[in-house]
Amino acid sequence: MINEHTLPKSMCRRGQPLRVLIVGAGGNGSAVLLGLPYLHQAMTVWGHAGGLHVMLVDGDQVTETNCVRQPFASADVGLNKATVLINRVNLFWGLRWQAHPEHFHKDSLRSNSAGPHLIIGCVDTRAARQAILSAVTRANDSTVYWLDLGNNASSGQYVLGQPLNAANRRSAARLRTVAELYPEIADTEAGEDPLPSCSAAEALERQEPFINQVLATSALAMLARLFRYGTLTHHGAFYNASTGRTSVLGVDPDLWKKIQRRTHRTSSAARKKLR
Repeated sequence: MINEHTLPKSMCRRGQPLRVLIVGAGGNGSAVLLGLPYLHQAMTVWGHAGGLHVMLVDGDQVTETNCVRQPFASADVGLNKATVLINRVNLFWGLRWQAHPEHFHKDSLRSNSAGPHLIIGCVDTRAARQAILSAVTRANDSTVYWLDLGNNASSGQYVLGQPLNAANRRSAARLRTVAELYPEIADTEAGEDPLPSCSAAEALERQEPFINQVLATSALAMLARLFRYGTLTHHGAFYNASTGRTSVLGVDPDLWKKIQRRTHRTSSAARKKLR
């Protein structure tokens, strides 16, 4: 049965900015960042005077290949991705958001006295997702939500969850994270998918244009409804560009159990084949 998720009271302090940390400034991360100023402005109109305060972390530099599918110009090549994007957003919108030109790791949140309310993971490796998972599930971490975006050549997904930590206790109604529903996504022992391509042709072959924008816009629309109305009946979705279909992930504890059982069976079968 589909239930309704309610925004925690800790996220309803209208005079304080909601702190958002984006991990990864690639295709999904850049698309999310460029959409967040619109959500920031909408929230101020809705009565959330603080709006959003966004931080973007990425240790990579812009390459020529990045200029094919990501919002970078040839003049950006060699510069840090996070720094370029944050400077661009701040200059255009008059904001004071922050760039952290470094790689995220499992201890990244320990040194941050005012931790994020929401982490948006836009990474493309299991190791990077494992780092986020380790960071947000520490017993004393106060991250309320972890939104994960990921994709392959012609499909992708976004899943909003509440990691088990100081902010989220065990509960049947707690939104399950992507790592709880699909553990293989953060399983470093499963190996990694092929690394990003090194040419423009390969980049377009391995990933069709606009996948990132579709996922980012859909995920931000979901967040907008949560922050405006305080409730959600879905906490993610799966998009297939080949068919044009989108399947939502409902707020449904029974569905979560089915997904976890199915994932466990699939993982067990895969391990047996490797023996």
